Amino acid sequence: MAKKSALGRGLGALIDGANTPEKEIGSSINEIEISKIIANPFQPRTKFDEEALNELAASIKEIGIIQPITLRKIDDNQFQIIAGERRFRASKIAGLTSIPAYVRTADDEGMLEMALVENIQREDLDAIEIALSYQRLIDECKLTQETLSDRVGKKRSTVTNYLRLLKLPAKIQKGIVDKNISMGHARALVNIQDSEMQLMIYDEIIKNEFSVRRVEEIVRNYNEDQTSFQSEEKVKVPKFPTEYQDLYNHLNKYFQSKIDFKMDQTGKGKITIPFSSTKDLERILGILDKLDA
Repeated sequence: MAKKSALGRGLGALIDGANTPEKEIGSSINEIEISKIIANPFQPRTKFDEEALNELAASIKEIGIIQPITLRKIDDNQFQIIAGERRFRASKIAGLTSIPAYVRTADDEGMLEMALVENIQREDLDAIEIALSYQRLIDECKLTQETLSDRVGKKRSTVTNYLRLLKLPAKIQKGIVDKNISMGHARALVNIQDSEMQLMIYDEIIKNEFSVRRVEEIVRNYNEDQTSFQSEEKVKVPKFPTEYQDLYNHLNKYFQSKIDFKMDQTGKGKITIPFSSTKDLERILGILDKLDA
């Protein structure tokens, strides 16, 4: 239970001082009362997917907010959203009374850019802090990835790799901050589209201390199986009743492999779990051993 409590602190568990009371404007993170925040009337997005908002709200309840929103201070009792309205809306759904935010004035864009670029040069930043700084430069200073790469002296591909980390589930982002996994592990996980599979592999990395190369192999095998499966599904009729499709999909995810699931009209059939190497076999046996525990 203690571990869950730590995760529930959200940003406070990631960055020291994130949960301190409101303070004067700067590049630090402030905890702002939601009741004092108003939406940006020039927000280009006019529609927000309700289901996606509810999913984000559920994640915020469980993990907390990883990426602060950005606000402009209007007066002592009111702030306007510059970036992060989706996170703001989801936080309200989640029942939060305050939200972590960067607060800045309307005319300090140049100063903000210089401060962020200078901050990125620090050697003690973790990959998520760097990624968040890159994203702020794009969102708030209106930089393209190409211009950003010039500003920070990094290849564009390097900038892109950092930004992709922000697409990972919050639990994995926190794992990067806590140094439970490396940048290499995270870059491999980004290549999987399914967040549930990302989390499943992440848990296996922690439990079995998988190397980066091992994770790259798992991801590669999974994606190859998915590609093969999708190609076959286009030309083949399912080998089992449609009501078992969810079970079939679950087994594929659970074993990180393309399961051969066959069933006839009488209900008889078989489940075959393929493996690509002795290491892959050992991985599957480990999963089966957990079922016996």
